[in-house]
Amino acid sequence: MTRPRFQVLTVAIAFGVQGAGFKVRSLQGAAFSRTQNPNERRTMNPALRTQQVLQVPQVLQVLQVLRVGVLRPGGAYAAANVPMETYVARVLAGEAVRDSRPAALEALAITIRTFALANRERHRADGFDLCDQTHCQVVRTATAATERAAAATAGRLLLRDGAPASVYYSASCGGRTQLPSEVWPGADDPPYLPSKDDDACRGAPAWTAELHEADLQRALRASGFRGELLGVTIASRNASGRVARLKLDGLRPEHVSGQDLRVAVGRTLGWQHVKSTAFDLRKKNGSYRFSGHGSGHGVGMCVIGSARLAERGTNAEDILARYFPGLEISPGASARVFATREDQTGGRIGVRPQSDRSLSPGTASPVPDVLVSLPDDDEGERDAIVKQTLKARDDLARTLGVPAPRVTVRFHPTTDDYERATGQAWFTSGALVNNELHLLPLAVLRDRGMLERTVRRELVHLMADAALGTRPAWVREGAAIHFAGEPIIPGEPKQRPAFKPDLRGSCPDDNELLHPVSLGALSNAYARARACFAKQIQAGKNWKDVR
Repeated sequence: MTRPRFQVLTVAIAFGVQGAGFKVRSLQGAAFSRTQNPNERRTMNPALRTQQVLQVPQVLQVLQVLRVGVLRPGGAYAAANVPMETYVARVLAGEAVRDSRPAALEALAITIRTFALANRERHRADGFDLCDQTHCQVVRTATAATERAAAATAGRLLLRDGAPASVYYSASCGGRTQLPSEVWPGADDPPYLPSKDDDACRGAPAWTAELHEADLQRALRASGFRGELLGVTIASRNASGRVARLKLDGLRPEHVSGQDLRVAVGRTLGWQHVKSTAFDLRKKNGSYRFSGHGSGHGVGMCVIGSARLAERGTNAEDILARYFPGLEISPGASARVFATREDQTGGRIGVRPQSDRSLSPGTASPVPDVLVSLPDDDEGERDAIVKQTLKARDDLARTLGVPAPRVTVRFHPTTDDYERATGQAWFTSGALVNNELHLLPLAVLRDRGMLERTVRRELVHLMADAALGTRPAWVREGAAIHFAGEPIIPGEPKQRPAFKPDLRGSCPDDNELLHPVSLGALSNAYARARACFAKQIQAGKNWKDVR
């Protein structure tokens, strides 16, 4: 499948936030601005409108250029230049409840701006920062109300330790917000994203969906499940009452998380069906009936809840304090703050310490060591994946004695998408294409206990294939399997007996490894490739000399 052509939308902003190890070198104009809108004084804490910036001893410059891909009919991405606050106003038009009061719009505007900066690396692997779809934030035509809200909150951010916080919001929490780790395994649960009852949205919206068993099986198959679906039952719920796990009779793997089921259905059949994981389920006459409430993942701000709070007279600051307890709200900013680095500080994705020379608008930020491309609703696992990939890359680089390369990892939303992008069968799990790691859907690899081994295997290919490029495929594949650990075969039990190479077996030919006819054939070829590679390593050869 031809990948969509991405172009770039540039959105530039500059502002100052507190941070460790930096001092002000120069200020151009007032460092922070205060709106003169009298309505703003009724919705914002006066303490946050201070202009005593020169009394702040430490300042970290954050100078950002957002590159946004704007989707057009036909799948292409067009370019447009949009000021930051225009971007915020347009996202408000796409994400806010219709006819929301000013306080709700202002609270969401601050959240949208914070989200944009904290996630500005999200599409770095695609050549831009954020898209205009639900994967990032939906952009629509701004209204007078959304423009006023963006202007009233210009430059304001939710801060944690002086940097834009990693925040989330969804259409409706369904009556209780949810911990990030309950949606995205491995995600952190910071104190400002708690799971707690929320009486504001009152469980709205209530919804039902009916899916024929053939359609549900089609959705699960596209997400990597195999077999014939005989039945689906709810196995457990989490502390928020949402479905944590379901049992899939007749399929392998035999369990799926509630979130992964929602994503599987959404990607294949449409997101209008299973709107959240707060549902009950029953089967009748060959169909599965879902009855639920809420809409979206439920982490962070509940947009419907915030709109109803504003209707009760709650101001923007109190709305933010309710959904993001403990976070600071920065004052607005209109000027550029230049800073110099005085000592080492902890790095933070999306907000980097400035080097000795000041950045100027349009200056590219340093390229991260690991770029990850994730489909919608997998984004909450980004940090855990980056950490895992960095650790595996550094470990393998030391083992192989090669420099650690920059890495791009692309997780595909469905097995069909993986096959189209790589030209490989789904059971290969991963492939190196144009020096990028292409992997099966995240849920498939995670639920089968294959994520770490598959990433390690493709990292070995990235670091070793150049040195082994003219050798038979079994050398390259044998090296990848040898250094990654056990052979990576989809559907194999997590605990497998120790592999004992058959030194008398013949090495597989290129066709067996590059064009396997079945899972069983690939498993056999992998085992023989590893045995042939291990034989020469055990004889004392360096991996680069295996042939």
